[in-house]
Amino acid sequence: MAPHVALFLILCLVHCDTKTVMQDKLAGVRTVDVQAVEGMVAQFPCDLGTAANDKVYMVFWFRDDAGIPLYSFDVRGKHLSEARHWSAPEVFGPRAHFATSPPPAALLVRDVKRRDEGVYRCRVDFRNTQTTSFRYNLTVVVPPEKPVVVDRWGRVINTTTLGPHEEGDDVLLTCRVLGGRPEPSVRWLVNGVLVDEEYEHNTGDVIENRLLWPAIRRADYAAVFTCQATNSHLVPPKELSLVLDMFLRPLTVEIKKPAEVGEGGALTAERRYEVACESAGSRPPALVSWYKGKRQLKRITEELRDNLTVSVMSFVPTLDDDGKPLTCRAENPNVTTLSIDTSWTINVVYPPVVRLRLGSSLAAGDIKEGDDVYFECHVRANPPARKLSWLHDDRPLAHNATARVFHSNQSLVLQKVTRHSSGRYACSALNAEGETVSNELLFRVKYSPSCRTGGVSVVGAARGESVVIVCEVDADPPAAVFKWKFNNSGETLDVAADRYTSNGSASSLKYTPVADLDYGTLSCSASNEVGAQLTPCVFQMVAAGKPHAPRNCTLWNQTSDSVEVSCVAGFDGGLPQRFLLEVYSDSAVPRVNLTSDEPSWTVRGLEWEVRHRLVAAAFNSKGRSPPARLDDLLFRDPEKRTGQCL
Repeated sequence: MAPHVALFLILCLVHCDTKTVMQDKLAGVRTVDVQAVEGMVAQFPCDLGTAANDKVYMVFWFRDDAGIPLYSFDVRGKHLSEARHWSAPEVFGPRAHFATSPPPAALLVRDVKRRDEGVYRCRVDFRNTQTTSFRYNLTVVVPPEKPVVVDRWGRVINTTTLGPHEEGDDVLLTCRVLGGRPEPSVRWLVNGVLVDEEYEHNTGDVIENRLLWPAIRRADYAAVFTCQATNSHLVPPKELSLVLDMFLRPLTVEIKKPAEVGEGGALTAERRYEVACESAGSRPPALVSWYKGKRQLKRITEELRDNLTVSVMSFVPTLDDDGKPLTCRAENPNVTTLSIDTSWTINVVYPPVVRLRLGSSLAAGDIKEGDDVYFECHVRANPPARKLSWLHDDRPLAHNATARVFHSNQSLVLQKVTRHSSGRYACSALNAEGETVSNELLFRVKYSPSCRTGGVSVVGAARGESVVIVCEVDADPPAAVFKWKFNNSGETLDVAADRYTSNGSASSLKYTPVADLDYGTLSCSASNEVGAQLTPCVFQMVAAGKPHAPRNCTLWNQTSDSVEVSCVAGFDGGLPQRFLLEVYSDSAVPRVNLTSDEPSWTVRGLEWEVRHRLVAAAFNSKGRSPPARLDDLLFRDPEKRTGQCL
C-alpha cells in the first residue's frame, strides 16, 4: 500500500474512532471486568453476530480512549477465515490473535504482562448495520510466591515432615507468603479442613499466618498441615504441606507366662524358662528391657512383627527370686520418658533350705552335764515344709518327755543333758518339692571324770613283786589332775605324786608290796574344769600268785562224737581265774582249745579211731597253773562197732 493511502486510512480510522467513542459514551456501553493471570491468556469476547443478515466489515481493538487501534481484523471482500489480522507490535504484537471459532469471537492475548492491565474496547463495523462496541477492564493477577513455613524458633522447614514431636507438645508454625497482586489470603488447613484464616500484613510484601496447634495427641500422628495462599480463582492456590511425625508412647505391654509354669503359675527353682513380652503402639518400635527386682537382665532376644515388639528373656529362677517382681518395660528408643511397664510377681517353688544352729542364747563351748539346751532349725521352703524331723548320730530322735526330749515348732529342747547327749545333730524338712537334711552340728557336753570301768578291780601281787596299775577315766575335757590314795585297815595315805604318771585320760602307778600292811585298797580320782570325780576308781591289792591245777577231772556222757569233761577248781592264787582245756593228737599244737569260767567243757567233732590227749589247766592274771592230765580219749567208728556186734 502506498504511504499516502495508509496515512489516509489511519486518519480516517482516527476520525471514525473518535466519533465511535463519543457514541459509546452516549450509548452507555457497559464495561465488563476481565481478570487474567500474569503469564497466562487473557480473553476478550467480541460477538460478531449482533447484526442479523448483515456482513462484518471490520473489527478494531482499542486501549482506553485511544483513537488508534492496537489490533484489526479486516474482512472486507473476504470470508471470515481469510480475514487479514494486524497487531500493533508495541502493544501485543504476536501475543494477540482474534479467533472467530468457536463463537463467540474473542481476542486472545497470550503471556499476559502486568503492563497489559487497562480498559480495552472492541468495535465491530458491518456493511450496512450500525457499529457495535464492547468494553473490558483487564486486571492482571500476579500469583504469590510459594509459601515458606518456619518453626517456633524461626527456622525454615525445608522438608515435608514436621517434627518428630512428642505427645503433648504445642506445634507453632508460621506461614510466610511473599508478593501477590491483589494481596493474597493465607490460611491453614489440617487434613483438608480449614482451621485458621486470620493473617496479617508484615514488612514489605510479606503476609503471615501463625498457627498454634496445642497439646498434640496420638490421633494427630500423620496429620497433614497445609498452608495455602490464594488471590484468584483462576489459578490453584500456592500451598505447602507438612506431615506431622511423632514419637509415640507404647500402648500395650504384656508378659506371656511360659507354658511350663506349674500350678498357680509357680516356677521351679534352678530350671530354665523362656518368658515373652509383647509391646505394641510405639513409634518407632519399642525397645524392651527386663528387670528382676532392680537388676536388669541381659539374656534376651528381640524381633519386630509389624507394629509389635516381641522380646524373649531366658532365665533360671533361684530360691532368692521367690516373691520378686519380674518387670518388662517398653520404651520409645528416642524418648525414654515415653515408656510403659508391667510386672509379674514370680512364685518360685523349691525344696526346703535347712540350717541348724544351737540356741542363740547358748555358748557351744560351755555346755556341761545337767544343762538345758535347745537347737533351732531354720527352714526356708516354698511351698511351706509339712514335716520336720530330728536326727542324732543319723538316727531319728523322737519327742520323748520321759527322756526329756521335746519338739517345739522348729526347735529341739534337751533337758538336763548327759555325756550321752553328745554327738552329731541334724534336722530335716519335707515339702512337695523334696526333703532336705540340714548341716550337721557337732554337739559337745562337758563332764567331770568318771571311771572307765565300774566296780572294784582286784590286783594281785606277791611280796616284792612290782605291778603297774592303770587308772583310766572318761572326761571332757581331759582330766587335769590325778590323785592316788592307799587305805588298809589301819590308815589312809596319799600316794606321792612322783610315784605315778598321768597323760590326761589315764594315770599309771607302779606299786610293790613288801609286807602284809602293803595289801589294801588303792583309789584314784581325777578332776577337770567341770569338777572333781565323784566316785574314785578302786583297786583291791591282794597277795596273789598263779592258780593251782584243777583236780578230780573225769570224762562222762561220752557219745559217738562228743564227751563231757569236768574237774574241781583248785586255789585261784588270790585272783579271779578261768579254766582251759586243750586237746592234742599227734602234734604239739592243740587241735582244740576251750576256755570257760567253770572247769567243765563239752568236746565235739573229733576224728574217729584217733587217740586224743586231754590237758586241763587254770589261769589268772599271774599266769597258768600246772596241767592236770586226763585219760586219753578215743571215738570208735560206729560202723565197725556195729559189725563187731553182729
